[in-house]
Amino acid sequence: MTQQYDADVAIVGYGPTGVIAALTLARYGISAVALERDRAIYPRARAVTVNDWTMRIFQDLGIDERIDKVIDPQRALRWMTYDRTEIMRIEHPPSTLGRTPRFYNIYQPTMEAELRAAVRERYDDLVTVHYGDEVTGIEQDADGVTVTSTADGTTRTTRARYAIGSDGGSSATRSRIGCTLLGDTDDVTWVVVDCHVKRWWPDRDFLTFWSDKERPVVDIALSAGNHRWEIPLKPDETPADYPTSAEIWPLLRALGVSEDDVEIHQHAFYQHHVRMADTFRQGRVFLAGDAAHLMPPWAGAGMQTGMRDAHNLGWKLARVLKGELPEAWLDTYEAERRPSAAFYTGLAVGLGRVIKQEVSAEEQAAMNAVPENTVTPFEPPLTRPPVLEGGWIRGETGDASVIGRMIPQPITGDTAGRMARLDEHLGHHFVLLGDDLDPAALLTAEEKAGWDALGAHYRAVRPKTSHTEGPDELVDLDEVVLPWMRRYGARVVAVRPDRFVAAADTHGLAVPAL
Repeated sequence: MTQQYDADVAIVGYGPTGVIAALTLARYGISAVALERDRAIYPRARAVTVNDWTMRIFQDLGIDERIDKVIDPQRALRWMTYDRTEIMRIEHPPSTLGRTPRFYNIYQPTMEAELRAAVRERYDDLVTVHYGDEVTGIEQDADGVTVTSTADGTTRTTRARYAIGSDGGSSATRSRIGCTLLGDTDDVTWVVVDCHVKRWWPDRDFLTFWSDKERPVVDIALSAGNHRWEIPLKPDETPADYPTSAEIWPLLRALGVSEDDVEIHQHAFYQHHVRMADTFRQGRVFLAGDAAHLMPPWAGAGMQTGMRDAHNLGWKLARVLKGELPEAWLDTYEAERRPSAAFYTGLAVGLGRVIKQEVSAEEQAAMNAVPENTVTPFEPPLTRPPVLEGGWIRGETGDASVIGRMIPQPITGDTAGRMARLDEHLGHHFVLLGDDLDPAALLTAEEKAGWDALGAHYRAVRPKTSHTEGPDELVDLDEVVLPWMRRYGARVVAVRPDRFVAAADTHGLAVPAL
């Protein structure tokens, strides 16, 4: 009997993670139905930043220029004591992944509105969103997933081939599929104070962590003329002590902020979590974003990790649904995303210990130490380009290896003289790039058959001092790609659609195993 589906994928929860899932699926022509409990975007800013990796995902989805208009470049990070002694600073060097800034400040409600508008305007025929729908059940069988929801007393049944639970830290999807959230919650309550800026003050554009054992503070400029402070309550304080803005003002005045500087827009309370689901998948249902992992805010990676989950899962699901990849590819989702989520969680915990003055002098020195004799130029963990630790890659990762690294994205030219960022020339394909040579020339017949089966493209990358020799070649105009490959001794790299290097001739060019 022929199965009837309402969409290829059901998405439970339509925050940033769910929207990126919808955009990624639709980019490949895959339909989705999203079920969102709330009728409007959550009005308070939660996430405060995105970085160049996330912007590269936006570029892949064709929305980076749209988002760029509602966010601001971030100057730098610094950790300060109240006597204005600087403990640590992380400068942001120019990005290697596309756009110049490494980090941007955002105002989440505004950015989220742009993401939703992009889906509505570009993919109205592929993505249906039901606002006000409370999901009440999820059942799956060998052929698909059935999601039951209610809205205004009416029950809706949505049938899809797969489902994504992106319904936040309190995810009901997680419990309905039998997953368990493991970890801890800090017992300290924080008040988040969002303000409208009335006048500029010196160094407002630093993201400043005011380090103190009793009252550490996060101080960050948000985009669109907003500013935020995150302040912990003392053990003898509760949210009931701060019912209105009048009670909040003494906290800001203690930081040197007055009514001349800002107008308090709103405030809310929250606690920090360090938690992760025991699995990101049960059968045809996947968890993404806060439904799969929760982390403290110190690395600015919570929302971004969720959007990266959605992009990773989205392009794989799309190709599986189109018959371009085997279903076993979906097993690589958790293998690739769990280590990344764990990395940023650990980084956030470590940075939080700095702001709370819980690290020793020796630990502080170790955090600021620059390792010697490395192949890869050193960058602090917070700003360095991403690397896959596992999943669909072939060969060992590490300082001296190109495997698992995200290829840089300079301006390149093609044979016809068109100049653009690298990804625009690569398209949405698996691509093998050769250092001034045809990469196919280094493949055995068996290796080439494997890459051909994935629809791979083959491109020689020529120095800008050379002529191109064929129709599908690229020119390294910024002199970035070829030196990057040579740093790791690679003549050929196999680049995935998400721009991570899956294989190189340094480790053999056979297609990585699943």
